[in-house]
Amino acid sequence: MHTYSLSLKMYTLTAFLATSLFACSEKSTADKPTADKSTADKSTADKSTADKSTADKSTAESTKTANMTVTLTTIPNGAVIPADHAFCVEDGKGKGTFGPNKSPEIKWEGAPKGTQSYALIAVDPKVPSKADNVNKEGKSVSKDLPRVNFYHWVLADIPATLTHISASAEGEAVVPKGKSATQTPHGIRGLNNYGDWFASNKDMSGQYGGYDGPCPPWNDELVHEYHFEVYALDVATLNLKAGFKAPELVAAMKGHILAKGVSIGLYKLNTKVSY
Repeated sequence: MHTYSLSLKMYTLTAFLATSLFACSEKSTADKPTADKSTADKSTADKSTADKSTADKSTAESTKTANMTVTLTTIPNGAVIPADHAFCVEDGKGKGTFGPNKSPEIKWEGAPKGTQSYALIAVDPKVPSKADNVNKEGKSVSKDLPRVNFYHWVLADIPATLTHISASAEGEAVVPKGKSATQTPHGIRGLNNYGDWFASNKDMSGQYGGYDGPCPPWNDELVHEYHFEVYALDVATLNLKAGFKAPELVAAMKGHILAKGVSIGLYKLNTKVSY
């Protein structure tokens, strides 16, 4: 990790979680969360990142698709995400600082015959819809506050010959101004939501491609869930334009999904909340 990211840029964690995140969520549309924790379905959707674009609701054919098994080597389904994979970690004082931000190894199996490519989405459906109390001393973010989606990882056109992505292939550190959204050996990177988050910060603003991990508010009453979703598709390419985001990916997948698999990781910074 860049050393200056931890010190000089530390202020962004408090100032911009309360400003950029709020600005992003102001654009949201209202959906109610579903009881199915395997999807980010029906969460309040930020129009810049998630217009009804999560898991089940995003795929009209979800009830018809086959199931795949998705495995994150260091994050068993339903387990806590290790700090190695986090954009922010607890700083020992009940707040947050930048973390290692290494992308986890992810594997999948069980794709049906006819699969020509895969797509990957990682989303947190529990980001606060308003930032009035986010990271403020003496305040807490209520568990009853409506939540919005925040996308951490978006990949399209993953070759059908691949069934895993190696650890750190999509992220090795917090990178100020982000990583490029380009073609890789394991697919085409889309943009995650950190570009929206840091849009008004001259030191951090940029296009954030690839993986960037968890960074929930350090005073949130909820444990956040991170849904790692892999889709088997019946087309080799979705022909997405450079710099696409999750909504464009989900729209392009409609009608092409053969199977889907999901694995969930948990993460929090609030030391007063238990897993």
